[in-house]
Amino acid sequence: MAKDIKVLIIDDSALVRKLLTEILNSAKGIEVVGSASDPFVAREKIKKLNPDVLTLDVEMPKMDGLTFLENLMRLRPMPVVMVSTLTQKGADTTLQALELGAIDFVSKPKIDLSHTIDAYAEEIIEKVRVASEARVRPLERRIVEKKPKPEEKKRASAILGVDPKYSADVIIEKSGPKRHLRTTERIIAIGASTGGTEAIREVLMGMPGDGPAVVISQHIPEAFSAPFAARVNSQVEMQVFEAKDGQQILPGHAYIAPGDSHLLVMRDGARYVCRLNDGPPVNRHRPSVDVMFRSVAQNVGPNAVGVILTGMGADGALGLKEIHEAGAPTIAQDEQSSVVWGMPGEAVAMGAVDKVLPLSKVAAQVLAMARKE
Repeated sequence: MAKDIKVLIIDDSALVRKLLTEILNSAKGIEVVGSASDPFVAREKIKKLNPDVLTLDVEMPKMDGLTFLENLMRLRPMPVVMVSTLTQKGADTTLQALELGAIDFVSKPKIDLSHTIDAYAEEIIEKVRVASEARVRPLERRIVEKKPKPEEKKRASAILGVDPKYSADVIIEKSGPKRHLRTTERIIAIGASTGGTEAIREVLMGMPGDGPAVVISQHIPEAFSAPFAARVNSQVEMQVFEAKDGQQILPGHAYIAPGDSHLLVMRDGARYVCRLNDGPPVNRHRPSVDVMFRSVAQNVGPNAVGVILTGMGADGALGLKEIHEAGAPTIAQDEQSSVVWGMPGEAVAMGAVDKVLPLSKVAAQVLAMARKE
């Protein structure tokens, strides 16, 4: 008989601790074994109660959630689901938490949640279950961003009238030769969910600044997609954007679906362009990986490379099969390197995948496939 998943809730709000406890204790197979109001109390309760999963508030008294998480992942790695505010500041902090090893995140529950409590409860219960089975890696090092120079940020902000910290509209040119605009010859399509923000970042870090264009659908809230694009843009050679409707798809650029829209790749004469669609969720998600992959299969066909990375569920598996059947090569992240082998595992089971690879080898294989005529 399977044991209950033991959960420790860490949050400075007594009301939030009470609400999360009630939600999680209502789920079969989950038991909240304790709660803590700050990281110092949590540290002692982890030793005493030996939980399987933590829920951790991003903003904590005495020691902030990121510092606590960093220490935890270095000394006693375990599954953590972050509880975040859906703001730009909360998004940036949560993305840092995912870099440090958190499995996933949920929004901070609102006390007047009565009309949406069922949907919220379903989300956090599912993410705690997934986290309990996810692969947790010890923290090796904190990511150091390659930040643009202050004068570059100031100049870009003045020209475009936006905050360069969070807007993917601000393009800071990276070092290297200028590239002339040309029609895209290859398009790399990447889909991911749980664990995907880090997996996507790692793949893009392996791509050159003049590599094939990349389109990305990652399951992420609306408030998080622009900060995610800006954060990745600061760490890789490619130019990374939150995709805009009608934006031309160009080599050396990566386009991340906004958190509230499906991203499609369409032909406009000799060019490829991004099209955003606010239709209903597919596979419970908007953006949906299947929607993007299908558009790539139909409009790019054999000139694409399809990649499915870590994530729970099955979104993207059918779409990747369509890319495969259109004559394009396809890749799935392997089980060992995936935080959750749901989406790639489903694609493999469908026969939609040419290569199953550890994450560290995906970028090189993508480039090799893209070079083949």
